[in-house]
Amino acid sequence: MTQLLAIGASNSKNSINKAFAAYSARQLPESIVTTLDLNDFEMPLYSVDRESATGIPAQAKLFFEAIQKSDAIVISFAEHNGSYSAAFKNLLDWTSRIDQKLWQNKPMLLLATSPGGRGGATVLESAKQTFPHLGAKVIGSFALPSYYEKFSVEKGLLDPQLNESFQKEWKLFADQLN
Repeated sequence: MTQLLAIGASNSKNSINKAFAAYSARQLPESIVTTLDLNDFEMPLYSVDRESATGIPAQAKLFFEAIQKSDAIVISFAEHNGSYSAAFKNLLDWTSRIDQKLWQNKPMLLLATSPGGRGGATVLESAKQTFPHLGAKVIGSFALPSYYEKFSVEKGLLDPQLNESFQKEWKLFADQLN
């Protein structure tokens, strides 16, 4: 069985990105999906001084271990002012101190969604550029605009054209896992 890790890169209690990542990961038959909540990885802001004084927090080590135990990763980004959420960026900063290649060459499907018309496209483009330098094997990507109008947790993507684009990216990813 494939071990999939689903991450919503937001610390919102009702994260639409967590819901979208989990939904997407569940599309792979005969897999075990572990969905992470960023709130379980809250840490002080990264600084070299803090690292020297106290070392790497246990939460960063647990995140790294979750990546290690997975076969592949589905992540959906929240976009905050065109970039990663502060909670996710902080987690990246701490975890990269364990290993710069923190994604450990795992196949990844990169997603983003938002209530707006671009669906987090800016942060998604940034991740597509930077994640390979952090050890990611980026297989596919997809931005879902207008989340509340175009997605249902029960029914999936409601817009036929968006669903077709999503399915194309999902297939690229799923084919890498077989």
